Amino acid sequence: MIDKNVVKTLVEEWLQGNEYFLVDVIMMPDDRIVVEIDHADGVWIEDCADLSRFLQEKLGDELDNYELEVGSAGIGQPFKVAQQYVNHIGKQVEVLTGDGKKVAGILTKVDGDMFTVTVQEKQHLEGKKRPVMVDVDKTFSMNDVKSTKYVLAFK
Repeated sequence: MIDKNVVKTLVEEWLQGNEYFLVDVIMMPDDRIVVEIDHADGVWIEDCADLSRFLQEKLGDELDNYELEVGSAGIGQPFKVAQQYVNHIGKQVEVLTGDGKKVAGILTKVDGDMFTVTVQEKQHLEGKKRPVMVDVDKTFSMNDVKSTKYVLAFK
């Protein structure tokens, strides 16, 4: 039986010197091992194949009873690691808060496990008869939100 931590360690070994980062290693009940990696500029199929060959070489016969799948984390999927937040600064995201509210805006800052999203809200400003749209920064903890994902916008 292959241990998840062994796979993670091997992936981290391959990642050294690369600009890729590990998003997740998932051990599926149907004997599939799913390795998700990401990169600021996207994931190339050739690099996934290279990582797959590296893991096959290192795990050898242990991998015979498993199906290995190496790929990118996927656009539109919830972020799993802090580096994904960093890579999406300046882009539109949707946050599902711990209490189930959706907040959509521009990811503007990441600091440790905290991140800030700038949203547009209607506010009544002094001297104005009607509410106006203003930018409001909302700060969240990665640990306290249900999910955050990149919103793919077609313009």
